[in-house]
Amino acid sequence: MSVVFAFPMRSIPAAAIQAAFEENFRSRGELGAAASIWLGERETLSLAGGACNREGTREWTGSTLALIWSATKGVAAATVLHALEQARISLTRPVASLWPEFAQNGKAGITLLQALSHQAGLPALGQGVSVLDHAACAAAIAAQTPYWPPGSAHGYHTRTFGPLVDEILRRVVPGTTLGRYWREFFGEPFGLDVWIGLPDALHDRVATSYSARVAATSLPNPEPLYRALAEEGSLTRRSFASPSGLHVVTQMLRPEVWRAELPAFGGIASARGLAKFYALLARREEKLFSLGAFEAMSRPVTSGSDRVLCTPTAFSTGFMLDPLDAQGAKQRSVFGPSVRAYGHPGAGGIHAFADPENGVAFAYVMNQMELGVFPNRKALSVVEALYGTPTD
Repeated sequence: MSVVFAFPMRSIPAAAIQAAFEENFRSRGELGAAASIWLGERETLSLAGGACNREGTREWTGSTLALIWSATKGVAAATVLHALEQARISLTRPVASLWPEFAQNGKAGITLLQALSHQAGLPALGQGVSVLDHAACAAAIAAQTPYWPPGSAHGYHTRTFGPLVDEILRRVVPGTTLGRYWREFFGEPFGLDVWIGLPDALHDRVATSYSARVAATSLPNPEPLYRALAEEGSLTRRSFASPSGLHVVTQMLRPEVWRAELPAFGGIASARGLAKFYALLARREEKLFSLGAFEAMSRPVTSGSDRVLCTPTAFSTGFMLDPLDAQGAKQRSVFGPSVRAYGHPGAGGIHAFADPENGVAFAYVMNQMELGVFPNRKALSVVEALYGTPTD
């Protein structure tokens, strides 16, 4: 049974959280990491430890930046939602009303909400285009036939989510890009150390990310996601492979990639910056969104079996939530006990979310990746210590 609090949290168990964080270095192979927890407008706990590289020549501090992988999707979703609300464009409106070319091959009726909630049926592309070529990606998405009737199911748009929402934003606000819009309306006004397209002057603050030390193929009983990834021609494999390029962690460490705007998986942030962003959402910062928009972030639009991730997932207006069973209990609990908490994890163990019910925002950023698209024991042990409840 999920736990629902009657009032926001007034304090956090700092000692227990710090103990869980330090245990990650002692027994879970953490290299460098930081955690940031906010209550309301205040950062109540900031933890940082370890090293930015395996050589140990750079200490991880509260200002260290790191790749946040798919946690970028939550940032991107908020950016597009802001642009749409500022333009007074309803999420029930068809994407093609803003982007006429998108109407090709049965996509004329796909709504903005379906696009944001991974229901558009476009998790992979039939054309071989580079993820670094936005124009080519947008054209391929416009030409793509959906893999299922839009709105009838959902499947994680692993890589296509980035150019899809970026092109929507460019149609709403001509002359800009998602990364630039983010900095103009979120990053700069609120002092957020979160970037989709990192300036050269900040490159020396980025930690080196390292791929998981265990291959999925070596697992005795690989979960359905890894079996699907190993299956030639599966939708899952195609989703993780297209648009093409940047499939190896070392390729993501090049300066030209950091400069690129990759809203699906290329964001770079500090734990403090990412948690501060979610603190704005948790406390419902009125300068950003209407109350109705904040409410929509907390409510699932679609929930159930994910055609790409091969496990139950739930999405709201671009954010991930824990899926619930028929009795309303959480099937997975990575966002804490509240059923209204939402956010977005990143590959390897990155985790960030807003819990408006308790006034909490959380982020965990690290550089030694582990297997999985969902948070692992490193981040979840800190979440457990925060709430005093187990996670799944």
